[in-house]
Amino acid sequence: MSFPQFAFNNVRRNFRAYFTYFLSSAVMVMIFFAYSMFIYHPDLSHSDFGQYVSTGMRIASYVVYVFSIFFVFYSLSAFLKSRNQEFGMLMILGARTGQINRLVFLENMLVGIGSIIVGVLGGMLISKFFLLITSKIIGEAELRFYWPAKALVVTAAAFLLLFVAASVFTLALIRHKKVQELLKGSVMPKKEPKASWLLSILGASLLILGVIAVTGKFSSNTLMYAAVTGIAGTYFFYTQLSVVIIKLLKKNRPLTWKKTNLIRISEMAYKLKDNARILFMVTVVTAMACMVSSVLLFMYQTNAATYKNSPYALVYVIRDAIDGKGERGYIVKELKANGVQFAEQKLDFIHYRGFALNGKQRGIDLLPMSAYRLLSEQTGLPGIQNVSASDAALLLSRTTNVQHFKDFADAHLQNKRHSLTVKQKVNTDIMPFGPYSSPFLVVSDAAYKDFAQDPELFSKMTYYLYKIPAWDGAPPSRSDPEATLGAKLAEWNQAVTSQHNYEYMLYARGENYQSSQQSTAVMSFIGVFIALIFSLSSASFLYFKLHTELRKDQRMYRSLSKIGLGEDEMAKAASTQIALLFYVPIAAAIVETMVVIVPILHGLNQTGIMPPILTTTAGFIVVQTVYFLIVRMQYVRSLRKLMV
Repeated sequence: MSFPQFAFNNVRRNFRAYFTYFLSSAVMVMIFFAYSMFIYHPDLSHSDFGQYVSTGMRIASYVVYVFSIFFVFYSLSAFLKSRNQEFGMLMILGARTGQINRLVFLENMLVGIGSIIVGVLGGMLISKFFLLITSKIIGEAELRFYWPAKALVVTAAAFLLLFVAASVFTLALIRHKKVQELLKGSVMPKKEPKASWLLSILGASLLILGVIAVTGKFSSNTLMYAAVTGIAGTYFFYTQLSVVIIKLLKKNRPLTWKKTNLIRISEMAYKLKDNARILFMVTVVTAMACMVSSVLLFMYQTNAATYKNSPYALVYVIRDAIDGKGERGYIVKELKANGVQFAEQKLDFIHYRGFALNGKQRGIDLLPMSAYRLLSEQTGLPGIQNVSASDAALLLSRTTNVQHFKDFADAHLQNKRHSLTVKQKVNTDIMPFGPYSSPFLVVSDAAYKDFAQDPELFSKMTYYLYKIPAWDGAPPSRSDPEATLGAKLAEWNQAVTSQHNYEYMLYARGENYQSSQQSTAVMSFIGVFIALIFSLSSASFLYFKLHTELRKDQRMYRSLSKIGLGEDEMAKAASTQIALLFYVPIAAAIVETMVVIVPILHGLNQTGIMPPILTTTAGFIVVQTVYFLIVRMQYVRSLRKLMV
């Protein structure tokens, strides 16, 4: 038998251990290759949005590759540690260190090259479907299939380099070990897990600081502080604080000495301490995937709610207009040409810049009470109590960043001839002038006329609101008239505003919905594949770790079975330990997601936050449960074989 055949047989005999690693690596290669096919597609250069998606996928491919580096290095090191006794036996039989290094290198490269071949073939098989889906998402014509020579070379070279580097690096794990150390493998008894009270307190403090950071005023700096303190606190939680918690738990004698709890709790301390780094990695990766998925689902929900709460299909705004018929006529012409029945309403605002507020001159839009009543009847805006000549009501949209306008709430506004006190503040989900309408003041008709006497301090805002009953209802698809005509009018408006110094603004509800939906769909498409990589690799990490500890657990449970431990008791104890590894990271990730996402979105004045977060976390729990059941079944079956 030749040396390469010997390496091939080793891989074949250890196929069960290698299979999950091989499958995960192949999936990473397949997704990287699919991204590369899209990135280098020749039909995307003519489309700005196509180039945007291509850039997004390029970034996603970098994320996949970087994560693949950690995954491959960890997996190979786990395999080598589990085979220490095998290497020690080969040395006793006369194998030289160079031969063992060559054997390990060949085995790793066999698995690596195999995963590259399978991954590329899988990518070729799904390429047509992948290109079809991505073309649908970005709104391009169906992307044709092409021979992806560049994508093939880039994928093969990148992962071949990765597997070679990992194979060379992992040789250092066995190069300097003596035969006695290799033969002992994992037989040597482990010391009792110890923890530092100082580091445990530090870990708890970092987690508390992270919570305080995200619950305070939102900014990029606080988000960075929360990320740093949260990640560091999570690491100390697994390496130090968890051991302290288990020790305190063991002091509870009634609980510890009940049935097989002594085995479960004692092994729990070792499992958490031994697997601290891998649990930390799985927690961070799962938390990132859960946060991104929650935000994307929230964006979908918000986009649909924005459409629903926009009563007018078209809103056209002209600043400082004397007569808007010239530009507005194009909109009316297009609506009539397409056979659309509509009702047009004209609304006059003024943007007044002469208010003295907190020692500074500030401006805000003003709407007379009579116009607001009419608007409220037509759209369902909240009612406002009558305002006197010296009162005003501040109308705020929950989707708008109102930090700039917070000083107007309960404020006293003064100009040379008139003063106003804001006595009412109304929050609304309905956005008659578009999703990002600025807050405005509702004043009495008399006050409105008075402020309009200062032409040097105000600019006139004329709103044309188009109610189209046929377009009300469910959000439109990309081919519906509301979306197609809205896109045409938006393109026309862009050309007009470039000629008139941006004094014209058009909000097309259907076009805005489709644009937001398209951007969110692209991010979701990229995020789903990255989340898939993270999820599959996290499960593989845990599987590899359990596989390396299988022999030790088999010896322990076999010894316990000799003194009376039954198979059912063994299964319950082992299941508890496996569940600990699978569910502690997911529980920690869910808590971190709740702690981070909820305060941030609240700080951005967003509502309806919990449903997308709960939906996402439920999905991750279901997936993790599937992984747990598969691994538990195989693990308990292996333990049963050695029970007396």
